[in-house]
Amino acid sequence: MNLFFEESGDFKAGSVMSQAGEAYQVELASGKRSKVRVKDVLLQFAAPDTATLMEQAKLAAADIDLEFLWEVAGQEEFGFAELGAEYFGHAPQAVEAAGLILALHSAPIYFYKKGRGRYKAAPEASLKAALAGIEKKKQQALIQAGYVEELKQHRLPEQIKALAMQLLFKPDKNSIEYKAWAEACDALQTAPAQLMLECGGLATAKDFHFSRFLFDSFPKGLAFPDAPIPALPDNLPVADVQAFSIDDVTTTEIDDAFSVVLLPDNQVRIGIHIAAPTLGIKRDDALDMIARARMSTVYMPGDKITMLPDALVDTYTLGAGQARPALSLYVTLDMQDWSVLATETKVEAVPMAANLRHNDLDTLVTEENLANDAGEYPHKADIALIWKWALVLEQGRMAKREAFGLKPEQTNRVDFNFYVDDDVVSIVRRKRGAPLDKMVAELMIFANSTWGKFMADHGIPGIYRAQGGGSGGWAAKMQVRMVTHAAPHQGLGVDQYAWSTSPLRRYTDLVNQWQIIACVQNGVAAPLVAPFKPKDADLFAIVSAFDAAYSAYSEFQNNMERYWCLRWLQQENVRQVDAVVLKDEVLRLVDIPLIIRLAGMPQMARGAQVRLDILRWNELDLSVEARLLEMLSTVTDEGMDEESELADGDQGTADDLSTDSSADSSVDSAQQEVEAANPDDEADAASTEK
Repeated sequence: MNLFFEESGDFKAGSVMSQAGEAYQVELASGKRSKVRVKDVLLQFAAPDTATLMEQAKLAAADIDLEFLWEVAGQEEFGFAELGAEYFGHAPQAVEAAGLILALHSAPIYFYKKGRGRYKAAPEASLKAALAGIEKKKQQALIQAGYVEELKQHRLPEQIKALAMQLLFKPDKNSIEYKAWAEACDALQTAPAQLMLECGGLATAKDFHFSRFLFDSFPKGLAFPDAPIPALPDNLPVADVQAFSIDDVTTTEIDDAFSVVLLPDNQVRIGIHIAAPTLGIKRDDALDMIARARMSTVYMPGDKITMLPDALVDTYTLGAGQARPALSLYVTLDMQDWSVLATETKVEAVPMAANLRHNDLDTLVTEENLANDAGEYPHKADIALIWKWALVLEQGRMAKREAFGLKPEQTNRVDFNFYVDDDVVSIVRRKRGAPLDKMVAELMIFANSTWGKFMADHGIPGIYRAQGGGSGGWAAKMQVRMVTHAAPHQGLGVDQYAWSTSPLRRYTDLVNQWQIIACVQNGVAAPLVAPFKPKDADLFAIVSAFDAAYSAYSEFQNNMERYWCLRWLQQENVRQVDAVVLKDEVLRLVDIPLIIRLAGMPQMARGAQVRLDILRWNELDLSVEARLLEMLSTVTDEGMDEESELADGDQGTADDLSTDSSADSSVDSAQQEVEAANPDDEADAASTEK
């Protein structure tokens, strides 16, 4: 006797060897033996043999018309034998019965299983819906296959073109477009972004990086919502100064300037003037919401995304030939020893005499020319006095920094400025610590520190940058962090440091300017009327949001600078390059700020120069492959300084200014890299973000 039975959801046939109570011992056609319970047996048969039955049952199941079988079944629950008699017109033979069971079991959309050998026909509505779903899947499979074939030919279907950015950055993995895309990438053995580029969904690799950033940080696009631009205040006193700014040639958001007035008794009054857009922006108004949503201007070589609408920037920028609202810090100094005799903060209109540009003055305003009173350039006498004070400020900061237990800053490293014109990039080396850089950096650090104390003395909160005194290990203790109370910044060598000098392009500075002006206008009553009161929870939310946005913007800027470095290699057709060893297997090219990790490189001294052969690079994933050609004999100070920036944690870049031009946005980028790599310092007073 043979049995046809169900075991673990599968159907099998075997020959009975013995029976003991409610169980059979059977042998399958494979020779395997199994114990089968009586309740699992569906058929008993003598012929054919078990192997033949299984083979013929499968053929019989394939021949059964499921639609006709469904119609015959009716709406009541049934056993397979009952249905078999109706369908075949006679009591089914073993092969027919087994085939019927297999057919019923394999068609769950037609028949619902109710027990061993018992089924119920699906309701008509449910069956139609299920069949429609199956047909839809078939059609989708055909469409998907068509997409795959087009993609293999490097043609981009219109339906996929419309979803290009979503497919790259946040795909719906259940969509046929994504499935086709993934299948085509697998078939072609290529990365998704590379295939999109080859199919024309991306014009260039630059579009990929820019689009990814916009997708993540500006999902609603770059257009500013409509907001009224406030008129300039007409009731401000006009300062009796002729102020001038110092910026890169491409700078448009000019938010800091200087003035110098000689006083009797060998004294001088130096003014630090900061654009005051807060006189036209009020907390929670439309412009504030715009600035708070963006948190900062975003910089990249050749372009930028401003924090504030151009019309507002044009209104409040410190442009030459205009008197513009400003928050001014006047510092009276004794020129005998450059000690500070008095400070005063005013809200006023400041006449702008000139906008000086680094590109015009860097070769003229050198340490040698300043020492010898050589060269001719605008505001020469004013710059000479500011230079002398800047040197004293730097010396004082360094003494305080060392008192905190930190090493002296290194100021002879090299920065790089990026200029992009019609997709042609120029990368220009620029030594940190140039006199104009140092002047701007030192005066901005002084202003940010002074105004930070000013807010603390008036009992109102602000947004401060602090370093040192944290908890945890040494690195954690020295990590730069943002707080809402005055705290030392040991890397800069100041007792407190509140970003306040870039309100046109950084939201933290805008917030702090509101607070400072509240102190100026209300004195001891400032805690009662300042936009942000002590322990204002909204201030903590701003700090958190700013940190997140600034980190994302910095990463994007770093990626774009690396992209343009790779473009420079292609543009200049450079294959063999000199590089400086920064640390272990990390090198930086001498001519451009491209960092390369050379795995397996022999141990070399930090600062050693080597020659590399650039083998290949990828502008999409920004990877570079190179091999070592030879070691050059020179060990450079530049290399040592760069290495210490990455490894020793005692260097940094200026934190007090942010570049207003994409041309030298590399300094803003470097600032963030150094904060991450060097927890003990974020600032090099000899470098600016200008």
